[in-house]
Amino acid sequence: MLAMRPDCERCGSELPAEASGAFICSFECTFCATCSEELDDTCPNCGGELMDRPTRAAKLHAKFPPSTKRKFTP
Repeated sequence: MLAMRPDCERCGSELPAEASGAFICSFECTFCATCSEELDDTCPNCGGELMDRPTRAAKLHAKFPPSTKRKFTP
């Protein structure tokens, strides 16, 4: 199951699990649409391709909670 990280690792933008606009690589490195575009859809951590992250319906958050662990470090 995807961790659904709550923020962009590059700029810190909020990326709610129920909203579109997040991009991930196969290691679940997570970036917003703007940063993904600036990175030419290539993960700076592993070199993998950044793809659209699926959304998770808010009604499923209680049973399958998205991650609260933030990755952005200023």
